[in-house]
Amino acid sequence: LSMRAVTGKPIKLIGTGEKMDGLEEFHPKRIADRILGMGDIVSLVEKAAENIDAEQAAAMAKKMQSGKFDLNDLAGQLQQMSKMGGMGGIMGMMPGMGKMKDQMAAAGLDDKMFGRQLAIISSMTKAERANPDLLKHSRKKRIAAGSG
Repeated sequence: LSMRAVTGKPIKLIGTGEKMDGLEEFHPKRIADRILGMGDIVSLVEKAAENIDAEQAAAMAKKMQSGKFDLNDLAGQLQQMSKMGGMGGIMGMMPGMGKMKDQMAAAGLDDKMFGRQLAIISSMTKAERANPDLLKHSRKKRIAAGSG
């Protein structure tokens, strides 16, 4: 906000990341709420609407209800979460999640862990992702070597 005072020009966008998708429209009240740890549900809903395909979400919900959720679906969910800013970005927009964020980091639940899970899933064959019961010792060794 001090930049506005110095330049005399309004702030239109704010950078929240290093890539182009890290540019967001600037809303002073929303930013103040985030800084104070009160979250920003409106921005979270907007980001979800941008990144989540309604038809795909309905199909995923149907699959979960029928008990046919597999590792391909998990990978899709992790990728969608990553597009929305990762675990830290999502939790930063939820009210009262500041303390929980620290606890999750202490437990090792962070964006790096989700990246590792995606690497492991990507190292599997389509058949292994669809049916994890196929994973025996030799396949697990191959996947571990392939995922780093």
